Amino acid sequence: MTTTVGTKEMEVKLLDPSDFRPELKDVKEFRDFQDSKRIDIVRETYQKMYRNQCVNYVKKMHEKWCSFDHAQMTIMDALEELNKLVDDSDPDVDVPNIFHAFQTAERIREKHPDNEWFQFVGLIHDLGKVMALWGQPQWSTVGDTFPVGCEFSNKIVFHEMLKDNPDYNNEELSSKNGMYKEGCGLDNVLMSWGHDEYLYQVLKHNKSIIPEEGLFVIRFHSFYPWHLGGAYKHLMNEKDEKMFQWIKEFNQFDLYSKSDAEPDMKKLRPYYQTLCDKFCPGEIKW
Repeated sequence: MTTTVGTKEMEVKLLDPSDFRPELKDVKEFRDFQDSKRIDIVRETYQKMYRNQCVNYVKKMHEKWCSFDHAQMTIMDALEELNKLVDDSDPDVDVPNIFHAFQTAERIREKHPDNEWFQFVGLIHDLGKVMALWGQPQWSTVGDTFPVGCEFSNKIVFHEMLKDNPDYNNEELSSKNGMYKEGCGLDNVLMSWGHDEYLYQVLKHNKSIIPEEGLFVIRFHSFYPWHLGGAYKHLMNEKDEKMFQWIKEFNQFDLYSKSDAEPDMKKLRPYYQTLCDKFCPGEIKW
């Protein structure tokens, strides 16, 4: 299939959903970065990430992607694009991301039937990964996120690889606080560039009416060293403390929906279209 981005056309290999069947897993088996059958490609993705994701690089990515001139399409169109993407950083599944989008949203709807914005966040939380279909390398699109400009925590997955990071031996950028002040708040921390930050910026630019809690979840849901590992608490402020409960609540649906049965996306689409129309209608700029 050929997809057009701007004035350029690129060939994208479509993935047949029938080829993928996520195996049922015990909760303890998720985020297995040692014995996963996908460990080689996962390690390679993180190795490239750590060699490149430094302060200067992240600032350049903000300049590049926050111009919002890469495409113009609806939320549903972006979801369809995810049918072409398998996340090279995910040790749990090798299915197109569109499955995970509907799985997460449906798990949230089951427990929070009246919370539409939370369901919508579940549906779209990974949409920033469309960058990978527009030429952005996966190591700069997917995977766990972490702060740049301060000490790298040992709670970061494969943290030993960070010795190859350009900022690793920079005294000003490798101390505990680095270029930040204690208690500055996560909104003031420069995170490694990826789909979390990109989607957050896209939604803000297009004036989505998702509440602050939802935008926070989108922006930091991949910050596993913090919300799972307990690192970087010294950078948190009062707002982060209040938002933390939403991150933890969301994580159980994001992570543990990956073993659910394949969703009937055709049947579910009309309902989720109403949420798109409510929270982020029409074509938006990416």
